[in-house]
Amino acid sequence: MLSRSIYFYVIMAFLFVVSVVFVNHNDAFYDRPIAEVTKVKQEDKTEVTDQHHNTDELFTQQITAKLKNGEAKGETIHLQNEYSASGAYDQAYQPGNDLFVSLDTDKEKNATLTGKIIDVKRDKYVLVAAWVFVAILLIVGKRQGLFSIIALAINAMILSYALDIYVKNSDISLLFLCSISVVLFTAISLLFLHGLNEKTFAAIVATLLGTFLSLLIASVVIWATSESGLRYEEMQFLTRPYQVIFIASLFLGSLGGVMDIAITMTSSIFGLYEKNNAISKKALQTSGMEIGKDIMGTITNILLLVYISGSIPMLILYLNNGSALTFSLTMNLSLEVARALAGGIGIVLSIPVSLYTSIFFINRKRAKS
Repeated sequence: MLSRSIYFYVIMAFLFVVSVVFVNHNDAFYDRPIAEVTKVKQEDKTEVTDQHHNTDELFTQQITAKLKNGEAKGETIHLQNEYSASGAYDQAYQPGNDLFVSLDTDKEKNATLTGKIIDVKRDKYVLVAAWVFVAILLIVGKRQGLFSIIALAINAMILSYALDIYVKNSDISLLFLCSISVVLFTAISLLFLHGLNEKTFAAIVATLLGTFLSLLIASVVIWATSESGLRYEEMQFLTRPYQVIFIASLFLGSLGGVMDIAITMTSSIFGLYEKNNAISKKALQTSGMEIGKDIMGTITNILLLVYISGSIPMLILYLNNGSALTFSLTMNLSLEVARALAGGIGIVLSIPVSLYTSIFFINRKRAKS
């Protein structure tokens, strides 16, 4: 008989095949018209100069595509795509690309169907990346990897639901929704991965204390400095208060690093106790602080690099268009550096918090035995 693991992998392979087939034939489920590019004619480039005397090259494509859904399914549509050499807000298209389009409604009978390009349909590429991620988690983590996927899916649904509530109800505090979400994220992630035990409870308490302390300190610093040096230009399209949304991003952003530190610290300290039940409180404190020092530097560096890496494309674009280095850094990195610093504060604070929280639960365990 086949083992349970073989059955599991067969089911996952079946789900993979079904999802790939579905995502390649799901056009009818979209309300917006979708067209597949069949032919592209490239026209000569032109050069344009903006008010700051920066020159960019513009290219034009005449695109022929076939509609894949809607009342006009199967008809040919002609589109025009204009894109720049920098590719900041546009891109070139190739045959085989699926595009979301809008149809011209003033088309006369027997006239050529035309429209405009709205966006690219990317669900096929997202699905491939998602399955690679799932496969790696299952191969490396096995049972824990499966629980990680389940916890991640639940957390994603919670975050989506919370944001949907905020978008539809402007009178609800985003920080209140984020606070509830942080508690749920922490409890779900740690309980799924480590079960119902003292170590998990210690990690949950330490994570929440470290995260909320990080938010409190970051908020006080921002208030005391009157937000000096923070540039909110990247949020210019938002119709809600920039400051509240930024603080919420600090809150959620620091959670991941703090949770990582908390579970590492609690697992290590509980591991020391399980190997030697007679180990003293002082020895646990000394060993715990040494462990914290070893992981503190690497996690803070990772946090900084993760945040700053997202700004590299825009930073290169600014520099490529002749902007001064200091101006480019200020415009693109002020919020990212603030997020990294807030997360770093939470990480550093979570080390002693996790240490003494773990010792507290260990002492409770000793008292019961």
